Amino acid sequence: MKYICISIVLLFSILAFSSNSYGKDEFPVLEGPYLGQKPPGLTPEVFAPGIVSTEHHEWGSIFSPDMKEFYFSRRNNKSGKDSHFVLKFENNRWHESESGVGGEFSPDGKTMFFKNQYRERTDEGWSEWKSLGPAFEDIDIMRLTSSFNGTYVFDEYAKDGNFVLRYSRLINGVRETPKPLSKKINTGKQNVHPFIAPDESYILWDSKRDDGYGGSDIYVSFRQENGSWGTAINLGDKVNTSTSQRGGYVTPDGKYFFFFSHDSSGKGDIFWVDAQIIETLRPK
Repeated sequence: MKYICISIVLLFSILAFSSNSYGKDEFPVLEGPYLGQKPPGLTPEVFAPGIVSTEHHEWGSIFSPDMKEFYFSRRNNKSGKDSHFVLKFENNRWHESESGVGGEFSPDGKTMFFKNQYRERTDEGWSEWKSLGPAFEDIDIMRLTSSFNGTYVFDEYAKDGNFVLRYSRLINGVRETPKPLSKKINTGKQNVHPFIAPDESYILWDSKRDDGYGGSDIYVSFRQENGSWGTAINLGDKVNTSTSQRGGYVTPDGKYFFFFSHDSSGKGDIFWVDAQIIETLRPK
């Protein structure tokens, strides 16, 4: 399957970010929601080509809940250097701001999670990183997301290859010990990069399975009426291809599904598509 890609981009936008940084006079004028990009339909498109998605490898895109900050990371395919970016919407346009590793936001935007740590938003900015607690300190977490109810769903970069997704609920103000999700989710290889919907109605993650299209595919499981998680559903060939698709999540406004795709050469881009593509898979 071939993704739709915008073919015409201003020259300064193509050159920008390729060196991992803009000068004050080089950053293109980006106005409006989603960095001023034209929204996609039900076929995935490259997000912000030449600006965010370049000839290098990009991943880890996420908007803050107020939609005024956009974080992503890039690996320069020539130098191998990783860089981290945050763009902020101020005075009706987007600006490159301080760089730094982003993370996953809590739905209210007050907390950011990174590996087995978190930090809180203050009047002065962000607090220092803090431990999630003893139950999480020995888990090499790559991605942790949370729901409105405070439920954590997270992965583990397991050295033994046993990539298990776990969850931890907040019950009467007390954080429970992490537990593995059911076999309907923890099947196949490399179950990683989970995203739990804020209302806990579904979970997205990527996995390598025999029924996949090749590489890592993105799957969804919907919450059942009895509270259990339904059978894993492959997002299909509009999203998944013979290369690897990873890191799926839905924007805080619920409108768009973002993910990144990469191949064996190291080239990787960030894609977006109308989030309705997920709802078309919900069992009737």
